Amino acid sequence: MSHTDTITLGGGCFWCLEAVYERVRGVTAVESGYCNGHVDRPSYEQVCSGRTGHAEVVRVSFDAQLISLREILEIFFTIHDPTTLNAQGADVGTQYRSGIYYRSPEQLAVAREVLDEIQAFHQGRIVTELLPERNYSSAEAYHQHYYARNPEQGYCAFVVAGKVDKFLASFARHVRE
Repeated sequence: MSHTDTITLGGGCFWCLEAVYERVRGVTAVESGYCNGHVDRPSYEQVCSGRTGHAEVVRVSFDAQLISLREILEIFFTIHDPTTLNAQGADVGTQYRSGIYYRSPEQLAVAREVLDEIQAFHQGRIVTELLPERNYSSAEAYHQHYYARNPEQGYCAFVVAGKVDKFLASFARHVRE
């Protein structure tokens, strides 16, 4: 019997989230993509224009017997800033918005509970949207496993590496061996 679940998360550039979740024990697959826009199968350039309505996201599949959705979301809220609207650092635009895109009522319930706790901790400043996943498509092949293939690239070395380091320092018990 399979205990695999999948959640879609947006928290800035998908390279950052992908690089972290690929290191999480219990995560079985991570795919960079786009969701919740109004254009079918948009290109990266279209999404970056801000005119498609899509968010850059990662689809995270995980073994729920090894890591819970709550823990996946705790990592999510640690590795990005959920208080900045449509931005993460120098990445600015609606495609960089913070979002949890759920696929079931059970996911919605867990996400709502975690989001309420984070909202209380941050005194109501959280801008993370909580919506059903719609109109998902995978990003182009060159975006998949980007950090793993390009660790010395400027953005990866200066931005992505910092998020990975933060995860490694904050969640040692969840680091894949």
